[in-house]
Amino acid sequence: MVRALVAGLGLAIVAAPLGCFVVWQRMAYFGETVAQAGLIGVALGLALQMNLTLGVMLIAIIIACLLLWFSRQKAVALDSILGLLHHAALAAGVIAVSMIGWPPVDLMGFLFGDVFAIAREDLVWIFAGGAVVLAVVAWLWQPLLRLAIHEELAAAEGVDRDRVRAVFIILLAVVIAVAMKIVGILLVMAFLVVPAVAARPLAGTPERMVVLTALIAVGSVITGLWLSATLDSPGGPSIVIVMSIVAGISLTMAALKGRQ
Repeated sequence: MVRALVAGLGLAIVAAPLGCFVVWQRMAYFGETVAQAGLIGVALGLALQMNLTLGVMLIAIIIACLLLWFSRQKAVALDSILGLLHHAALAAGVIAVSMIGWPPVDLMGFLFGDVFAIAREDLVWIFAGGAVVLAVVAWLWQPLLRLAIHEELAAAEGVDRDRVRAVFIILLAVVIAVAMKIVGILLVMAFLVVPAVAARPLAGTPERMVVLTALIAVGSVITGLWLSATLDSPGGPSIVIVMSIVAGISLTMAALKGRQ
Protein backbone atom coordinates (compact mmCIF):
# COMPACT_ATOMS: atom_id res chain seq x y z
CA MET A 1 0.00 0.00 0.00
CA VAL A 2 2.84 2.42 0.84
CA ARG A 3 4.59 1.77 -2.48
CA ALA A 4 1.29 2.14 -4.33
CA LEU A 5 0.62 5.48 -2.64
CA VAL A 6 4.13 6.80 -3.27
CA ALA A 7 4.03 5.70 -6.92
CA GLY A 8 0.59 7.19 -7.49
CA LEU A 9 1.52 10.53 -5.93
CA GLY A 10 4.75 10.72 -7.92
CA LEU A 11 2.96 9.98 -11.17
CA ALA A 12 0.21 12.50 -10.36
CA ILE A 13 2.77 15.30 -10.06
CA VAL A 14 4.72 14.27 -13.17
CA ALA A 15 1.62 13.82 -15.34
CA ALA A 16 0.02 17.17 -14.43
CA PRO A 17 1.90 19.49 -16.84
CA LEU A 18 1.85 16.97 -19.69
CA GLY A 19 -1.87 16.40 -19.20
CA CYS A 20 -2.51 20.14 -19.42
CA PHE A 21 -0.63 20.38 -22.71
CA VAL A 22 -2.50 17.34 -24.05
CA VAL A 23 -5.79 19.11 -23.29
CA TRP A 24 -4.64 22.48 -24.63
CA GLN A 25 -3.37 20.98 -27.89
CA ARG A 26 -6.29 18.53 -28.24
CA MET A 27 -3.95 15.53 -28.35
CA ALA A 28 -5.97 13.11 -26.22
CA TYR A 29 -6.64 10.72 -29.11
CA PHE A 30 -3.01 11.03 -30.21
CA GLY A 31 -1.84 10.02 -26.75
CA GLU A 32 -4.41 7.22 -26.58
CA THR A 33 -2.98 5.73 -29.79
CA VAL A 34 0.54 5.85 -28.38
CA ALA A 35 -0.68 4.24 -25.14
CA GLN A 36 -2.45 1.37 -26.93
CA ALA A 37 0.84 0.50 -28.63
CA GLY A 38 2.30 -0.14 -25.19
CA LEU A 39 1.02 -3.72 -25.30
CA ILE A 40 3.37 -4.39 -28.20
CA GLY A 41 6.16 -3.08 -25.98
CA VAL A 42 5.13 -5.53 -23.27
CA ALA A 43 5.36 -8.40 -25.77
CA LEU A 44 8.75 -7.13 -26.96
CA GLY A 45 10.05 -6.94 -23.41
CA LEU A 46 8.86 -10.45 -22.58
CA ALA A 47 10.22 -11.92 -25.81
CA LEU A 48 13.66 -10.33 -25.40
CA GLN A 49 13.67 -10.70 -21.61
CA MET A 50 14.24 -6.99 -21.16
CA ASN A 51 12.72 -4.44 -18.79
CA LEU A 52 9.03 -4.07 -19.68
CA THR A 53 8.98 -0.33 -19.01
CA LEU A 54 11.87 0.12 -21.43
CA GLY A 55 10.10 -2.02 -24.04
CA VAL A 56 6.89 -0.01 -23.73
CA MET A 57 8.84 3.25 -23.93
CA LEU A 58 10.66 2.13 -27.09
CA ILE A 59 7.48 1.07 -28.92
CA ALA A 60 5.61 4.19 -27.77
CA ILE A 61 8.33 6.41 -29.23
CA ILE A 62 8.31 4.45 -32.51
CA ILE A 63 4.51 4.76 -32.84
CA ALA A 64 4.70 8.47 -31.98
CA CYS A 65 7.29 8.99 -34.72
CA LEU A 66 5.06 7.11 -37.18
CA LEU A 67 2.17 9.39 -36.29
CA LEU A 68 4.31 12.48 -36.81
CA TRP A 69 5.46 11.11 -40.16
CA PHE A 70 1.96 10.19 -41.36
CA SER A 71 0.63 13.58 -40.29
CA ARG A 72 2.76 15.17 -43.03
CA GLN A 73 0.56 13.69 -45.77
CA LYS A 74 -2.66 15.49 -46.71
CA ALA A 75 -4.60 12.73 -48.48
CA VAL A 76 -6.14 11.28 -45.29
CA ALA A 77 -7.20 13.26 -42.21
CA LEU A 78 -5.12 12.79 -39.07
CA ASP A 79 -8.04 11.47 -37.02
CA SER A 80 -8.45 8.63 -39.54
CA ILE A 81 -4.74 7.81 -39.28
CA LEU A 82 -5.08 7.81 -35.50
CA GLY A 83 -8.05 5.45 -35.76
CA LEU A 84 -6.03 3.12 -37.98
CA LEU A 85 -2.99 2.93 -35.72
CA HIS A 86 -5.08 2.96 -32.54
CA HIS A 87 -6.91 -0.27 -33.34
CA ALA A 88 -4.03 -1.89 -35.22
CA ALA A 89 -1.63 -1.36 -32.33
CA LEU A 90 -4.05 -2.75 -29.74
CA ALA A 91 -4.88 -5.80 -31.89
CA ALA A 92 -1.22 -6.48 -32.65
CA GLY A 93 -0.33 -6.13 -28.97
CA VAL A 94 -3.02 -8.57 -27.81
CA ILE A 95 -1.95 -11.13 -30.43
CA ALA A 96 1.75 -10.71 -29.61
CA VAL A 97 1.24 -11.09 -25.86
CA SER A 98 -1.09 -14.08 -26.26
CA MET A 99 1.48 -15.89 -28.45
CA ILE A 100 4.15 -15.73 -25.76
CA GLY A 101 4.07 -19.05 -23.97
CA TRP A 102 6.42 -18.19 -21.12
CA PRO A 103 6.35 -16.53 -18.69
CA PRO A 104 2.59 -16.59 -18.04
CA VAL A 105 1.12 -13.19 -18.89
CA ASP A 106 -1.57 -11.39 -16.88
CA LEU A 107 -3.18 -9.55 -19.78
CA MET A 108 -5.79 -7.87 -17.56
CA GLY A 109 -3.01 -6.54 -15.36
CA PHE A 110 -1.36 -4.86 -18.31
CA LEU A 111 -4.64 -3.51 -19.68
CA PHE A 112 -6.00 -2.11 -16.40
CA GLY A 113 -2.90 -1.94 -14.21
CA ASP A 114 -2.12 -3.26 -10.75
CA VAL A 115 -0.95 -0.44 -8.54
CA PHE A 116 -0.45 -2.83 -5.63
CA ALA A 117 2.14 -4.77 -7.63
CA ILE A 118 4.48 -1.77 -7.75
CA ALA A 119 8.07 -2.79 -6.98
CA ARG A 120 11.02 -0.67 -5.90
CA GLU A 121 12.36 -0.78 -9.45
CA ASP A 122 9.11 0.79 -10.66
CA LEU A 123 9.51 3.60 -8.13
CA VAL A 124 12.97 4.31 -9.52
CA TRP A 125 11.52 4.56 -13.04
CA ILE A 126 8.73 6.87 -11.85
CA PHE A 127 10.88 9.28 -9.87
CA ALA A 128 14.03 9.24 -12.01
CA GLY A 129 12.08 9.42 -15.26
CA GLY A 130 9.66 11.91 -13.73
CA ALA A 131 12.47 14.23 -12.67
CA VAL A 132 13.81 14.26 -16.23
CA VAL A 133 10.33 14.87 -17.67
CA LEU A 134 9.63 17.79 -15.33
CA ALA A 135 13.04 19.32 -16.04
CA VAL A 136 12.49 19.19 -19.80
CA VAL A 137 8.94 20.56 -19.49
CA ALA A 138 10.27 23.48 -17.43
CA TRP A 139 12.93 24.11 -20.09
CA LEU A 140 10.39 24.03 -22.95
CA TRP A 141 7.53 25.68 -21.06
CA GLN A 142 7.35 28.86 -23.13
CA PRO A 143 7.68 27.19 -26.58
CA LEU A 144 5.10 24.56 -25.63
CA LEU A 145 2.74 27.22 -24.31
CA ARG A 146 3.10 29.32 -27.46
CA LEU A 147 2.32 26.31 -29.64
CA ALA A 148 -0.74 25.54 -27.52
CA ILE A 149 -2.03 29.12 -27.81
CA HIS A 150 -1.43 29.69 -31.53
CA GLU A 151 0.73 27.33 -33.57
CA GLU A 152 1.17 29.55 -36.63
CA LEU A 153 2.02 32.62 -34.55
CA ALA A 154 4.52 30.59 -32.52
CA ALA A 155 6.21 29.44 -35.73
CA ALA A 156 6.37 33.04 -36.96
CA GLU A 157 8.07 34.01 -33.69
CA GLY A 158 10.79 31.43 -34.28
CA VAL A 159 9.55 28.38 -32.37
CA ASP A 160 10.73 25.18 -34.03
CA ARG A 161 7.42 23.34 -34.14
CA ASP A 162 8.76 19.98 -35.26
CA ARG A 163 11.54 19.86 -32.68
CA VAL A 164 9.37 20.98 -29.76
CA ARG A 165 6.56 18.62 -30.72
CA ALA A 166 8.97 15.69 -31.13
CA VAL A 167 10.42 16.30 -27.65
CA PHE A 168 6.91 16.54 -26.18
CA ILE A 169 5.91 13.25 -27.79
CA ILE A 170 8.98 11.55 -26.32
CA LEU A 171 8.08 12.91 -22.88
CA LEU A 172 4.54 11.64 -23.33
CA ALA A 173 5.87 8.20 -24.25
CA VAL A 174 8.04 8.13 -21.12
CA VAL A 175 5.11 9.00 -18.84
CA ILE A 176 2.86 6.45 -20.56
CA ALA A 177 5.49 3.77 -20.05
CA VAL A 178 5.99 4.43 -16.34
CA ALA A 179 2.24 4.86 -15.71
CA MET A 180 1.30 1.56 -17.33
CA LYS A 181 1.97 -0.45 -14.14
CA ILE A 182 -0.37 1.77 -12.11
CA VAL A 183 -3.46 2.32 -14.27
CA GLY A 184 -2.84 0.05 -17.24
CA ILE A 185 -2.62 0.65 -20.95
CA LEU A 186 -6.35 1.29 -21.42
CA LEU A 187 -6.58 3.89 -18.63
CA VAL A 188 -3.21 5.61 -18.77
CA MET A 189 -4.44 8.57 -20.84
CA ALA A 190 -7.31 9.02 -18.39
CA PHE A 191 -4.70 9.64 -15.69
CA LEU A 192 -3.20 12.35 -17.91
CA VAL A 193 -6.33 13.96 -19.32
CA VAL A 194 -9.10 13.73 -16.71
CA PRO A 195 -7.46 15.82 -13.93
CA ALA A 196 -6.59 18.49 -16.50
CA VAL A 197 -10.19 18.53 -17.72
CA ALA A 198 -11.37 18.90 -14.12
CA ALA A 199 -8.95 21.78 -13.50
CA ARG A 200 -9.65 23.70 -16.72
CA PRO A 201 -12.92 25.45 -15.66
CA LEU A 202 -11.41 26.37 -12.29
CA ALA A 203 -8.10 27.90 -13.37
CA GLY A 204 -7.50 31.36 -14.80
CA THR A 205 -3.88 30.93 -15.90
CA PRO A 206 -1.83 28.03 -17.34
CA GLU A 207 0.37 27.87 -14.26
CA ARG A 208 -2.64 27.67 -11.93
CA MET A 209 -4.16 24.97 -14.08
CA VAL A 210 -1.01 22.83 -13.78
CA VAL A 211 -0.96 23.23 -10.00
CA LEU A 212 -4.69 22.51 -9.69
CA THR A 213 -4.35 19.50 -11.99
CA ALA A 214 -1.62 18.08 -9.77
CA LEU A 215 -3.72 18.67 -6.64
CA ILE A 216 -6.77 16.96 -8.17
CA ALA A 217 -4.64 14.02 -9.28
CA VAL A 218 -3.01 13.70 -5.84
CA GLY A 219 -6.39 13.82 -4.09
CA SER A 220 -7.80 11.27 -6.52
CA VAL A 221 -4.89 8.89 -5.90
CA ILE A 222 -5.38 9.05 -2.13
CA THR A 223 -9.16 8.68 -2.35
CA GLY A 224 -8.99 5.98 -5.03
CA LEU A 225 -6.57 3.84 -3.05
CA TRP A 226 -8.72 4.27 0.05
CA LEU A 227 -11.77 3.11 -1.93
CA SER A 228 -9.80 0.20 -3.33
CA ALA A 229 -8.72 -0.91 0.14
CA THR A 230 -12.23 -0.44 1.54
CA LEU A 231 -14.28 -1.98 -1.27
CA ASP A 232 -11.64 -4.42 -2.55
CA SER A 233 -11.89 -2.83 -6.01
CA PRO A 234 -9.01 -2.57 -8.52
CA GLY A 235 -6.63 0.25 -7.60
CA GLY A 236 -6.05 1.89 -10.99
CA PRO A 237 -9.70 2.02 -12.08
CA SER A 238 -10.68 3.28 -8.62
CA ILE A 239 -8.30 6.21 -9.00
CA VAL A 240 -9.62 7.02 -12.48
CA ILE A 241 -13.27 6.89 -11.40
CA VAL A 242 -12.57 9.39 -8.60
CA MET A 243 -10.88 11.67 -11.13
CA SER A 244 -13.88 11.33 -13.42
CA ILE A 245 -16.32 12.25 -10.65
CA VAL A 246 -14.31 15.37 -9.84
CA ALA A 247 -14.21 16.27 -13.54
CA GLY A 248 -17.97 15.77 -13.81
CA ILE A 249 -18.59 18.09 -10.85
CA SER A 250 -16.23 20.70 -12.28
CA LEU A 251 -17.87 20.65 -15.71
CA THR A 252 -21.34 20.76 -14.16
CA MET A 253 -20.39 23.84 -12.15
CA ALA A 254 -19.01 25.46 -15.31
CA ALA A 255 -22.21 24.65 -17.24
CA LEU A 256 -24.42 26.10 -14.48
CA LYS A 257 -22.27 29.22 -14.32
CA GLY A 258 -22.49 29.61 -18.10
CA ARG A 259 -26.31 29.61 -17.95
CA GLN A 260 -26.45 32.42 -15.40
